[in-house]
Amino acid sequence: MVGVLIVSHSKKAAEGIYELAVQMAGKDHRVVAVGGMEDGSIGTDAIRIKEGIEQANGGEGVVLLADLGSGILSSQMAIDLLEEDIPVQIADAPILEGAISAAVQAAIGGNLKEVIEAAELAKQVSKLE
Repeated sequence: MVGVLIVSHSKKAAEGIYELAVQMAGKDHRVVAVGGMEDGSIGTDAIRIKEGIEQANGGEGVVLLADLGSGILSSQMAIDLLEEDIPVQIADAPILEGAISAAVQAAIGGNLKEVIEAAELAKQVSKLE
């Protein structure tokens, strides 16, 4: 199963997005959230993100969604730190809508390409149509 990793500068934001994503994905999921720093402060930590990637990995890769630019930079560093060859793709998607779409697609058996496409499609959905 493809895993989904939610990366936010805020522990509370990551946990809330996680809660919504797994509510939609159901019990069979590999969704993980990494938010904030180890001490609870705001920020992102490449080591914690690396551990999140390893935890989310179900053998078919991980789609990663991050909230802000420095979260992307920390995520790229985390990918470089991986000792295991885990296919990881960072989605160019809104973190909340993308995480929900990715989690659902992964839960129904989507492959890495399908899960990343589902996440990225979320940025094209208008909320006011």
